[in-house]
Amino acid sequence: MEHQFFLFILLVIFIQGLVMLSQKIRVAYPIVLLLGGLALCAVPGVPAIAIEPDYIFVIFLPPLLYEAAWYTSWKDLWRWRRIVGTFAFLMVIVTSLVVAWVSSSFLPGFTMALGFLLGGIVSPPDAVSATSVLKYVKVPKRLSAIIEGESLLNDASSLIVFRFALIAVDSGRFVFQEAAISFVVVIVMGILIGLAVAVMYYFLHKKLPTSANMDIVLTLTAPYVMYMTAETFHFSGVLAVVSGGLFLSYRSHQFLSATSRLRGSTVWSALAFVLNGLVFLLIGLEMPVIVRELGTVSIVSAIGYGVLITAVLIVTRLACTYFASVFTVFISRFITTADPSPGWKGPLIFGWAGMRGVVSLAAALSIPLHFPQRNLILFITFTVILLTLVVQGLTLPWLVKRLEMEDADHPAPVEDQDHAVREQLAAVAIRHLDGHYSRDLATNGPLQQLRSRYVAEAEAGGDVEGGDHVLYRKAALAVLEAQRRYLQELEARSFSTDDGVLRKYQGLLDLEEEKLRLKTATIEGE
Repeated sequence: MEHQFFLFILLVIFIQGLVMLSQKIRVAYPIVLLLGGLALCAVPGVPAIAIEPDYIFVIFLPPLLYEAAWYTSWKDLWRWRRIVGTFAFLMVIVTSLVVAWVSSSFLPGFTMALGFLLGGIVSPPDAVSATSVLKYVKVPKRLSAIIEGESLLNDASSLIVFRFALIAVDSGRFVFQEAAISFVVVIVMGILIGLAVAVMYYFLHKKLPTSANMDIVLTLTAPYVMYMTAETFHFSGVLAVVSGGLFLSYRSHQFLSATSRLRGSTVWSALAFVLNGLVFLLIGLEMPVIVRELGTVSIVSAIGYGVLITAVLIVTRLACTYFASVFTVFISRFITTADPSPGWKGPLIFGWAGMRGVVSLAAALSIPLHFPQRNLILFITFTVILLTLVVQGLTLPWLVKRLEMEDADHPAPVEDQDHAVREQLAAVAIRHLDGHYSRDLATNGPLQQLRSRYVAEAEAGGDVEGGDHVLYRKAALAVLEAQRRYLQELEARSFSTDDGVLRKYQGLLDLEEEKLRLKTATIEGE
């Protein structure tokens, strides 16, 4: 036990070094971590690591999905719901069917059912890989929103396909009508369970006298309760976590204090960083175990099969994106669509951003021992992850820069949005003070100073410190609440203001409230 814990500490330190290297060379850290894990395998004395799939599904997956859902824009997800839903569900099934046909035609010993199983495993792109790669290049907001939304939801559909294919191979029986009905039920019930658990946590936070530490601990338990509750009833745990996370994130200002939001954001950011780092490093470290279990299949043949399936996945995804683009142009004649003319550049970038990752490997590892072609499926899955991450991940930034795609939404530069939001918030503060504290402003020095501060921010971004009068603190807190309401209205109605800018100012309002709280605590302590 002590040796394993020491190994874990060494891995975390190694991850830190690799991430710093990735930032230095401006390469997405999942790529560097995967290659670092492979390189670490060659070091004498490093033990071979076999990943338990339950660790991925139960320990790693819920918090990673929850953290991703928490920072996903519900507004963007709803705006692009059709294309996100199509690629997150329909394209997973299409890809699985294409992989099934190719596998049964070219891979020895593979039936359509086994090929469908493989397709369900390798079909979902990884959310962390895509977002970390796109971080180093400027892509249109709508494109990054669609990629993030698809990656967040397609894990659920791929795992459902995987589950049905596993049953079909094991029983030798597959009824399409039953599978289709079950597919819908698993999705709908997973979402409903996630929302039900989220509502329960909402009221726990809101009604119980929790502190910031208690709030953080509750948020850490939420994704596990959502996931395990749904999986206990054989529904989609992934969709339970995603739907519950989106629900709570959208309403976090209603049940979490500013202190809880600030501290919780720091805790979740660090936790997601460590979990993602461990997962991608462990994928690389798993390589010797996977190769050793190939059995009678030669390494050259296995690599060839992996390259073939990878090529099929890339071509299928590109074909689907262009078909969706053409269909969107056609259907826009009859219904209103978010983008009636997608063009050819966006589909090309979207199609190339199909890196695979942790869910694919976890699904492959969860195949029961002595299952037909288990070892070859594992190796093909690893090859797909390696090739898509390295080849597509390294070339995607070059492709984005080469295409020079313009943002069809024509948003203002982030700096201009930032300046506009700051001015608007200052104007909200001034209106609130003039409307609710007009009499006190004539005689109260601290309130006058508070108003002067917001006047300075509106005019030149100044920052005037306020006094510590009781009325000042009451008015300052009321102003912060008014500004929060304005940000929520802006988030709901405006597609032109970047969510990153809005989140920045939500965080600054929380910081301002925390400063007032600490100042009050200091004065009361005196």
